[in-house]
Amino acid sequence: MRPLDETETTAVFEKLFKFTGNNLKNIVENPSHEGPDPDSGRYCFRLHKNKVYYVSESLVKRATNIARTQLVSLGTCIGRFTHGGSFHLTVQCLSLVASNAKHKVWLKPTSEMSFLYGNHVLKGGLGRITENIVPGDGVVVFSMSDVPLGFGIAAKSTQDCRKLDPNGIVVLHQTDIGEYLRMEDDL
Repeated sequence: MRPLDETETTAVFEKLFKFTGNNLKNIVENPSHEGPDPDSGRYCFRLHKNKVYYVSESLVKRATNIARTQLVSLGTCIGRFTHGGSFHLTVQCLSLVASNAKHKVWLKPTSEMSFLYGNHVLKGGLGRITENIVPGDGVVVFSMSDVPLGFGIAAKSTQDCRKLDPNGIVVLHQTDIGEYLRMEDDL
């Protein structure tokens, strides 16, 4: 387990910024309340076996007693680096991204299952959408009862969604909470 180098930090922050915007500072400056110390520090990002973890500094200090080969996981896995060097967010970071999301989409109850099976969000299943979404922005997908279901990339702007036919794709699927069941061996 080691700190991220400069290029890795840039890749992680660019991906998180795509979904959180200026709320990224809330993630970076989040004070930690874990551990026995009264001043337990902040949360930080650590790399272990090509996976990036969001973990409190006090937990990192206590984990130094464990050998790298014996350490399986530490904190919340927010993503992983591919062999090509690009960074992909995983479904485990959904709670972190959803609480700081800049752009949000709410689904009708009839289209929630379709999204949870890995399909894109269609205009016919759209309940609500935040303003000022541009194609390519990161979007967090919620149910109508504000339960985060996953996230994806906006395929159309907010204005284009109003004119779109019901079968047009609004959000391109990236990940959803259904992955916990579909890919439980890999997570």
